[in-house]
Amino acid sequence: MIVQHELNHFINTNREKIQQELTHHLHQLDIPEQLKNSMIYSAEAGGKRLRPILLIASFNAYSDDVSKVLSSAVALELIHTYSLIHDDLPAMDDDDVRRGHPTNHIKFDEATAILAGDALLTFSFELIANDVYLTDNQKVQLIQLFSKASGPKGMVAGQILDMEAEKKAVTLEELETIHALKTGELFRFAIRSGAYLGEATREQIAHLDKFAHFLGLIFQIQDDILDVTGDAEKIGKPVGSDETNEKNTYVKLLDIDGAVEKKEYYVSKAKKELSEANADASYLMALVDYLSNRDH
Repeated sequence: MIVQHELNHFINTNREKIQQELTHHLHQLDIPEQLKNSMIYSAEAGGKRLRPILLIASFNAYSDDVSKVLSSAVALELIHTYSLIHDDLPAMDDDDVRRGHPTNHIKFDEATAILAGDALLTFSFELIANDVYLTDNQKVQLIQLFSKASGPKGMVAGQILDMEAEKKAVTLEELETIHALKTGELFRFAIRSGAYLGEATREQIAHLDKFAHFLGLIFQIQDDILDVTGDAEKIGKPVGSDETNEKNTYVKLLDIDGAVEKKEYYVSKAKKELSEANADASYLMALVDYLSNRDH
């Protein structure tokens, strides 16, 4: 069983590795200065680096040398960063603050923010394609998974469904579909690709895929709870912004107690799938409770 100080060490150590790798790749780019500064601004604006840490944790459940997955982990963080830049745009969520700092289009301008997001998206695939630690077959497998998770069948689909659902009532099933796509697909990529590169069996990966689905929902429910009960300074955005923007949330549909109960149900389902994948002694198991109880 992983205890809290071990988990904290794992998170902090790998967050530092990801940051170093991310900085290395972005700062060496020979591209127009405005574009480069905009990409770096959002990519280095902090954040939990959760998705790449999940990828590394999934890999570590079956293998040891994380150098094999660092570029893939950074690519995943760049995709996530691109999605945040575009989510914050006036045409979408129209947010002025992200991670406690002005959003990209406020810091630079709207056109630059759009292009920075485009650049981060496409550069992420270049990182995987050029990764010296991966075989050609592994590159193809990862790019296929990555394209599906981040594209029109994954995160992008979730974003448009989320936009279409604003200011109208949705069912719990519809809300879960939105978040399984918008948030959950990148979680699934992190878990599946980490286990695949760690040489987990097909059966183990199948259980981890279900685990990732539940983990994405746990993460989103806690996000919705924090929007009501959290500390604005810790979460990096105003509390109550979901209600102000008339967004559908688990709290809105189920109230606070119902949302907590639903989250705990998914926690039990996630842990069961980890046990089936022979990963119940891994950092993934400790991360379930960490994400479920986080305050930011």
